[in-house]
Amino acid sequence: MIKRQLFAFILRWLASSIGMYFCITWLGTINPDSSSIYKYAWVLFAIAGLIFSLINSVIKPLVKMLALPLAILTMGLSTIIINTVMVILTIYLLPGVEMDIWGAVLSSIIMSVINAVMNFLIN
Repeated sequence: MIKRQLFAFILRWLASSIGMYFCITWLGTINPDSSSIYKYAWVLFAIAGLIFSLINSVIKPLVKMLALPLAILTMGLSTIIINTVMVILTIYLLPGVEMDIWGAVLSSIIMSVINAVMNFLIN
């Protein structure tokens, strides 16, 4: 049971890392001064995927539960806002990475599609 959950988390982490790679390279900017922090580029995306996976595992369910009345009122459109906030939080926690609000909105849509595919494949 624990091995299966660990395997599922590692798969989600890998998928989130690949998704964050596309989101950061297409929609964000990496500060050139951060090259001393991230010796290799894949480390940045692995850390971004790990942060995003942890945020989606811990913080997002709590926020969705608290925002349930808003989700009912807006017929689910508030989930885009919640996903955007999760991406903004991830980018905020990564030193040397910047993204504007519209990049975060598009990134949240990309990451939502990736997470939906992973949820379909894992479950």
